[in-house]
Amino acid sequence: MTKRSKLEIVRDILKTIQTNKNSIKVTPLIRKSNLSSARFSEYFNELLAKGFIIERTEKAGKVIAVTEKAFRYLEKYQSIVGFIEEFDL
Repeated sequence: MTKRSKLEIVRDILKTIQTNKNSIKVTPLIRKSNLSSARFSEYFNELLAKGFIIERTEKAGKVIAVTEKAFRYLEKYQSIVGFIEEFDL
């Protein structure tokens, strides 16, 4: 098994939020991201600071959601992966 790159980890975190109806609590997100709490915190804080995710309060408590910037990232990421696969790189 190969180690995930930073871009892959970011993609995985954002995709997990997106596939959970753009609303997930922190603990399940940590579990699904397959990172230690400390590593997750680093990525979480960076994504929050760069505007890829937001925290909001709902009836169930605090949840995490992705922003429009995150949707654009996921689209570009998929384009890059498609390019790499097309040229067998």
